[in-house]
Amino acid sequence: MSRQTASGAELQQRRCYLDKARRVVVKVGSAVLTTGEGLNYAVLDNLAAQIEQLRRGGREFILVSSGAVAAGRRKLGLGNRALSLREKQAAAAVGQSSLMRAYEKIFEQLGAKVAQVLLTHDAFSRRDRYLNARNTIFTLLQWNLVPVINENDTVSVEELRFGDNDTLGAMVTNLLEADLFICLTDVDALYSADPGCNSGACPLRIVPAITPEIEGMAGGGGSAVGTGGMLSKVKAARMVVSHGGSAVIGPGREPDVLLRLFAGEELGSFFLPAPQKIPSRKHWIAYTLRPKGYLVLDDGACRAILGGGKSLLPSGIIEVRGEFGLGDPVHCLDRSGKPLAAGLVSYDAAAIRRIMGVKTTAIADILGYKDSDEVIHRDNLVIL
Repeated sequence: MSRQTASGAELQQRRCYLDKARRVVVKVGSAVLTTGEGLNYAVLDNLAAQIEQLRRGGREFILVSSGAVAAGRRKLGLGNRALSLREKQAAAAVGQSSLMRAYEKIFEQLGAKVAQVLLTHDAFSRRDRYLNARNTIFTLLQWNLVPVINENDTVSVEELRFGDNDTLGAMVTNLLEADLFICLTDVDALYSADPGCNSGACPLRIVPAITPEIEGMAGGGGSAVGTGGMLSKVKAARMVVSHGGSAVIGPGREPDVLLRLFAGEELGSFFLPAPQKIPSRKHWIAYTLRPKGYLVLDDGACRAILGGGKSLLPSGIIEVRGEFGLGDPVHCLDRSGKPLAAGLVSYDAAAIRRIMGVKTTAIADILGYKDSDEVIHRDNLVIL
């Protein structure tokens, strides 16, 4: 079972990581930034003032801001009904200008300038766009601006979407090799159980490792104005800590939450970096590339890749789902459909269907060629 109390060593680690954090990504959600009347200017004012005070202390801040769709929804009087993708894109076009105008005005009053950066998922999956986005944001930081980043909702289609800004915030954190990811939300921490249903639920102030039990505590579901529930925030934290950073999920509406956090107050839930950082290439395979298909494995293959450090051979595959080409990313599933690993395949879907379940010695006879003994080589395989 997970502990709800932190050890002295963990508290010291937390203090150390916060003190050392020079580059910080702050993600703030729609539920924090908006009300039934539109943007919550009191929250925006407080957030900007905190960021500017901390920037003067020598830290860099990147703001990943939700709120464009919610602001557009309120401005257009669309209520709380479900919106189609086309309607969301139109609402974002209306709301994004209001959101940026608010940030620009508030930061200017503090003597600072902001810059808008709109991203889609292919900015991370394509090397040239990845470098362009990274270099642009680094230039903005060198110019002492506050980058305000959001998903480019107006042009995004399903394959280009992040799904929620929690994921975007985590990917920006890793893109910029930031030290700390702070996810501000409308709840004060990750709890051991749903506090609305369980009076014994306790906040987890420090999370040493993100286990299946921790993800189970997070549950799911977003708010009425946002797409990301607590589970998406925990998964975003996992993306960051597995890359060597630390993460916080904390109360976005709490006054001076950032100042109090860096002053040492125990607010929110702090996620410690993983003991072993996933190499950049494997992290890219696991968390950036989206699977083009799925391979269902038998029990022996599951044991081999999870516990034995082995490559995936054709003999362990019992089903191929989807159509994909040579070198495409796929996810490996167990018989129940649980994702176990991500990897890049050495054969396309049609070829794997022909050789699944057979020994490697039979590959050449079946296909007329053999490029590899492995369907996914261990170097291209990441345990999820």
